[in-house]
Amino acid sequence: MRPALLLALLLPTPARADDPTLRADAARALKAAATFFRDKAAVRGGYVYYVTPDLAQRWGEGKASPTTVFVQPPGTPAVGEAFLEAFAATGDRFYLDAATAAAECLAAGQLQSGGWTQTIEFGPARRVGKYRKMAGGSWNASSLDDDQTQAALRFLARTDKALGFKNEAVSDATRYGFDALLTAQFPNGGFPQVFTGPSPAAPVLKAKFPDFDYRTGGKEKEYWTHYTLNDGLPGTVADALVTAHQVYGDARYKAALARLGDFLILAQMPDPQPAWCQQYDRDMRPVWARKFEPPAVSGWESQDALETLIRIARVTGDAKYLEPVPRALAYLRKSRLPDGRLARFYELRTNRPLYMDAAYQLTFDPAAAPAHYGWTQPARLDAIEKQLDDARRNAPPPVRARPTEAEVRRVVAALDAEGRWVSTYAGERLVGQPPFAAGFRYVSSEVFRRNVGVLSAYLRAEE
Repeated sequence: MRPALLLALLLPTPARADDPTLRADAARALKAAATFFRDKAAVRGGYVYYVTPDLAQRWGEGKASPTTVFVQPPGTPAVGEAFLEAFAATGDRFYLDAATAAAECLAAGQLQSGGWTQTIEFGPARRVGKYRKMAGGSWNASSLDDDQTQAALRFLARTDKALGFKNEAVSDATRYGFDALLTAQFPNGGFPQVFTGPSPAAPVLKAKFPDFDYRTGGKEKEYWTHYTLNDGLPGTVADALVTAHQVYGDARYKAALARLGDFLILAQMPDPQPAWCQQYDRDMRPVWARKFEPPAVSGWESQDALETLIRIARVTGDAKYLEPVPRALAYLRKSRLPDGRLARFYELRTNRPLYMDAAYQLTFDPAAAPAHYGWTQPARLDAIEKQLDDARRNAPPPVRARPTEAEVRRVVAALDAEGRWVSTYAGERLVGQPPFAAGFRYVSSEVFRRNVGVLSAYLRAEE
């Protein structure tokens, strides 16, 4: 063998340049999909969860009117975030303009209490919200449920930064909203599910088992004023505070994040169940929320609490937020169901998996539980253990993998000639639980967000 040939075989093979045709196809698909959403699916710059391909019908959490947009993801903020990703990947002002329209939509629908509810209504006759910038009704309850206010604030802050803090409507709504969020935080660091103004003073206490019969006691009509962990509230609030601190550098946001971590430490239940519940009263006793959400240790909310504590430890540099994690992980590992999943609810003290039947009566029989609620959840314990190990070692957080060419080709090929990714319903569970029949065709904001993310990540990696 000739020396030159041998040397060529031993040297690393140069990385193959990516297919320029695929890059062009990805850019065209991105622009076509974004154009359809911005020019045809939007209402005043805002979005719902699903539309029919002909745009005649719209859904979010239920049927949406022609003048309604949704704040709750995957509505307006989620679609807006996709536009921001596309702008970051391409530098094309078209995408920033689309994101700005979504941000201005949210600014128009901000409540006087500083946050948002599930929807914004632009039809004057249908408005119930007490908006800052539009005439409306008397509903002034800002919601932290299901990432509503948090998603809006994260997106607004990122858009504010992308616009160089020069759009008055966006900057004003963002600052006003974050100020309201800070005053909604309780002295112990927790947050309510809903707020109409500053949270009242309350004692700072550790969580304890209730001194009442959980089956009948601990029920209050306005449960949304309690300290809340339900549906991942601490994690999404933490994300909003981290984003605010990154964008504005204001120490108040980092301090509020630390207080949230302090609350999660306080909210960890005593042995033998050192995990977390969905909501607590002012005495830090687990209490009822909705009629199918009893005082109980929660598998889902506990995992969110653990991930949030680890993130807070990383951002603040304070290892005290890691201290509750090992004990909770050990407890949750022992509490897994035979299929490896976690129950949404575990009975206090006995740790028996707890469910509701169709009449909303407590039961230990999982077969009796109705299908509308997530009574069991995937266990993410191994992933959380790795997050803990990485945080202890101060290892860098994982970087999102670049999409493969196969993924990009699939996304490009799925786009139709009108710039739509059309889905066909096959009986799967969808956010909002729309009443689709098998075979029903629809365009999904979540699919748009996901596919735009794939194309944007690919195009950005190519720079």
